[in-house]
Amino acid sequence: MLRARRSDSRPMSDDTTTITVFDAVRALAFIGDLSMGQPTDHSLRTAWLAGKIAAEAGCDAAQVEAVRHVALLRWSGCTANAQEFADFLEDDVQGRRALLASPAPRIRQPHISGPVPDAVLAMADIHCEIAGDIANTLGLSRETEAALRAVFEAYDGSGIPGVLQGNEVPLATYVVALASDLEIFGRLYGIDEALTLARGRADSLYPAFLVDASTPRALAWMKELDSPVAPWTEPAEQPPSMLRRMGLELVGDVIDLKLPWMTGYSRRVARLARDCGAQLGLDEAACDRTYKAGLIHGIGRAAVPNAIWNAPEPLPASSLEHVRLVPYWTSRAAGQIDGLTAEAEIASFAFERRDGSGHFRGRSGSAMPLEGQIVAAAQQWQSHRTRRPWRPELTEAQALDSMKEDVKAGRFDEEVVTALLACVLPGTSSSKPVSPPQGDASLSQRELEVLRSISQGHNTKEVARALGISPSTVRTHVERLFQKLGCTTRAAATLKAATRGLI
Repeated sequence: MLRARRSDSRPMSDDTTTITVFDAVRALAFIGDLSMGQPTDHSLRTAWLAGKIAAEAGCDAAQVEAVRHVALLRWSGCTANAQEFADFLEDDVQGRRALLASPAPRIRQPHISGPVPDAVLAMADIHCEIAGDIANTLGLSRETEAALRAVFEAYDGSGIPGVLQGNEVPLATYVVALASDLEIFGRLYGIDEALTLARGRADSLYPAFLVDASTPRALAWMKELDSPVAPWTEPAEQPPSMLRRMGLELVGDVIDLKLPWMTGYSRRVARLARDCGAQLGLDEAACDRTYKAGLIHGIGRAAVPNAIWNAPEPLPASSLEHVRLVPYWTSRAAGQIDGLTAEAEIASFAFERRDGSGHFRGRSGSAMPLEGQIVAAAQQWQSHRTRRPWRPELTEAQALDSMKEDVKAGRFDEEVVTALLACVLPGTSSSKPVSPPQGDASLSQRELEVLRSISQGHNTKEVARALGISPSTVRTHVERLFQKLGCTTRAAATLKAATRGLI
C-alpha cells in the first residue's frame, strides 16, 4: 500500500525537480511523525491499520483510500503551529508526544478542562487549515480534505473546536483516530490494553461500531505490523492521482513553517546550491539533485523543540545533541521515500564540514561528496544572512568574512566557496537567474508588504512600526489579504504566499 511499484507506465516529466504526489505525502508523513515525537513509521503503521479498519467496517475502495491518505497527512499541520504549541506547553515535540500517549478517555483530558482555551482553538485552527490546504494542493479527494479539516472533532461533540459531531464528522476522521490509538497504545501498553482504552473512547471520540469491527482482528493486525518485514513494504498499485508529479517546493515550505523566521529558507538554500553547482560545472542532473537536496535539508528540524531553535548560541550540550541529530533524521528519510533517496542522502551532509567538525557523521575531506559540500556551503551562507530571534541577519560583508574564515580553517573547500560567492556577490550572476517574486494581481503593494512581514512572524505592532502605519491599518490589510487568499491563519497565508512566489 505504501510503496509504489515501478513500471514503464509511471508518469514522467521533463522537469526533473518534481516528485510524485505519493513521495510528497510520505515526506510530509515523516516530518509529521518527527513533529509529534513519534517513531518515523507511526503514520505508515497508522495508515495500514486505518485501511484494515475501514475495510472491516464495510467501507468502499474510495473510502479506504481516503482513510489511508488522512492517516499519512494527519500531522502535516504540525510544523505550522509549532511555535504556538511551544508557547503553550514549552516543548512542542515532547508535549505532543505526551498528549498522544495519554490514556485519558476523552480528547480534552487531562490537560484541558472546562471551556477550551483560545490558545488551543487557535492551534487546532492552524493545524487543520494547513493540513486541509495541503490535501487540496496535492489534489487528493474531497473526503480526505474534509477529514483533515476536522481531524480533532469527536463523535459526541467534545472535540476541538467542537462544532461537529456524529455523522457531521467525516468517517475517515474517526477511522484514523481509532487506528492511531491502536497503533500508539498497542505499541506502548500492548493490544489488550489498547482495546480497553479504545472501548473507553467508543461513542465519545469515535463511534462504537468501529471499535466493535476492529476488536476481533486487532491482535492479528498488530502481529502483522510487528513482523520483520513491515506489511506496507510490499509493492502495491497506486491510484493515478498519487503518481502525478508536483514541485518539491511544497515540502520545503512546510518544513519552514516550524519557525516563522525561516520562511522561504529552504527555497533560498536550494536555489543557491543549484546555482553554485552550475558555477562549478556540474551537469544538469547533479544541479537538480543539489536543488532538491536544498529543499529538504531541514527535514530533521521537525524533531527539535522550537525553544532550542529560538535560544541564543552557544547552546548547552543537551540542546546541541538535539541539533546534531537533525541531519541524521534527514538521512533516515532517504530510506523511507523512494523518490528522494539520493537527494535526502545529499541533504544529510548540510551540516558536515571538511575538517570533521560537523555533524552528524563528522566526515572530513574527500569523504564528503561534492554535492553535499555544495549544499553545506549554501546552507551556511543563508544561515548567516537570516535573522534569528536573538540577532539580526549578518551583513553581506560579515557573511563573506565568515565564509572566508571557514575556508582558511579547512571547514569548506575554497573552490566551492568561490563558486558560491560568485552567485551571491554584487556584479556577478548565477547560471539560472531567479526573478524576484512578482505581486499577485489581487493583492495591493501594501498588502504584499504586510503579507511578507507577518509571514516572518512579526506581530501587528512590529509590522505597523516597520511600515509606518497604524496597528488598526495593519489589521485591516491582514483581513483583506486573508479574504483574498482564502485563509484564516498566518501559517496558511504564508504557505499560500510561498507557493505563489510572493515571499
